[in-house]
Amino acid sequence: MPVINFTYKSLNHVLGTEIQKEELIDLLPMIGSDIEDYDQEGVKVEFFPNRPDHFSVEGIARTLKGFLDIEEGIPAYSTSPSTYSITVDPTLESIRPYTSCCIVEGIHMDEEKLKELMEFQEDLHWVLGRDRKKVAIGIHNLDVLKAPFTYLAADPDEISFIPLESDEEMSLREILQNHKKGRDYAHIIEKFDKYPLIVDSNDNVLSMPPIINGELTKLTENTENVLVDVTGTDEKAVNSTLNIITSSFAESGASIKTMDIIYKDRNVKVPDFTPKERYLSVETSRRITGLDLKAPEVLKTLHTVRLDAEALDSDKIRVLIPPYRIDILHEVDIVENVAIGHGFRRMGAELPDVATVAREDKSKVFDDSLREIMIGMGFYEVMSLMLTNEEQHYQKMRLKEDERVVVAQPISQDRTMIRKSLLNGLMEFLEDNKHEELPQRIFEVGEVVYLDKTAETGSIGSKKLAAAITHSSANFTEIKSIADALMSNLGLEMDIKPLDHPSFIKGRCARLQGMVGNNVSSVAIKGFFGEMHPEVITNFELEYPVVVFEVEFENI
Repeated sequence: MPVINFTYKSLNHVLGTEIQKEELIDLLPMIGSDIEDYDQEGVKVEFFPNRPDHFSVEGIARTLKGFLDIEEGIPAYSTSPSTYSITVDPTLESIRPYTSCCIVEGIHMDEEKLKELMEFQEDLHWVLGRDRKKVAIGIHNLDVLKAPFTYLAADPDEISFIPLESDEEMSLREILQNHKKGRDYAHIIEKFDKYPLIVDSNDNVLSMPPIINGELTKLTENTENVLVDVTGTDEKAVNSTLNIITSSFAESGASIKTMDIIYKDRNVKVPDFTPKERYLSVETSRRITGLDLKAPEVLKTLHTVRLDAEALDSDKIRVLIPPYRIDILHEVDIVENVAIGHGFRRMGAELPDVATVAREDKSKVFDDSLREIMIGMGFYEVMSLMLTNEEQHYQKMRLKEDERVVVAQPISQDRTMIRKSLLNGLMEFLEDNKHEELPQRIFEVGEVVYLDKTAETGSIGSKKLAAAITHSSANFTEIKSIADALMSNLGLEMDIKPLDHPSFIKGRCARLQGMVGNNVSSVAIKGFFGEMHPEVITNFELEYPVVVFEVEFENI
């Protein structure tokens, strides 16, 4: 999830008042964040991906103003018309058809603000943009450009410009081949005959979406006026992203001017700050939250979380939602905001009105036995999320994609499927902790899910145990001895056979199997162990050999 860094000085500047550090640290978790670290200068805080309006210090300050009784309800952001427009080339319809742009004037930029703006942009790329595939953002120095602008489909070999972070002019194709950002994001557009490009009336290149901006429009500490462009494959997402960015600028005191987006069959004026209208039942709020709040009290909670609301009668409330609040889709989302505005700490705890006699789940007893064995052999347990993505699970492990359980509407690009193996989770953990001293010996006991169309639910779950070791001399013999010790502790003799596995060095991987228990009550074991392929190690940016094993248990 996105981690936002900001200083108390920066936050207080946007708030217009000084909030004490202790009060801020107490309040941030109540608005849906997780504080990772803080010191005398600032805070490092993590926000859920469903609140991208909190990915900037301005967005955080806007919400805090409601809880600090500085402001209530929807902020009054105004826009004024400009003479600027951008024409969209119809050829882009099958490539990257939508854009949303505006002018922002009167920005007060310094080194800290510039850094915050770049981090804000990249967090939006990750969450809303699906790592730029769905949405990409460009922010340009307006004062070096001349309107009107054109969003066109360009021949990759005919147009050249100097990309950001470079001093060499390159063609569009050369950027994909030679520039770091080009190589990172080439997969998004390289399949097309033409590439997206934004130019001004003098044919100066602003941006090559979604790859890189031009060096000409690079932001500096002296930049005061900018053009914001958002391009993508989903018009609603493109417009929502522009609303989030521009409302953040407006919160810091900048002026927002609209632009005309000229499509083949229509013209659109953006940004549009018109709020959405939804309705809330007081009884529904009471039933879900357990809070005995009447309509006036519900209105107060909604005003606190910066929504506008009015009671139409004793039960029905009309709620106005600002355009940057893309997380509110349903009445239950408004109910959640009632609880947030009321304050979770004020809700109190209640004992359940049922009594049961508990006992430990037998499958968990088996899990604990596995943990005891692994810890006894000097391993540390880790726990990773069941959700992963195809790049981590397949591509980095040198595996071909196969049938899997996918997430229909993932909230982030790195959580798009349910894992079928624990190994990539262990590799990610080693990657995140490569700065720690060696050797590192880790294991995980966890569930995996397979797609099974014959099963009643369409999928089946299974229990796995995986372990990994990394240090300068980790080898096949070491992991074989660990696998042998595991099987021995489970009361088995290890039955192994050679295995050719894409993730492992050829000739240094083996299959193992066995059975715990008797014919009436037994747990079948199957798995493999070996020495990771150098390409896999490099894919996870590790420097030393990695040996692993993974076993699966059936009929627990």
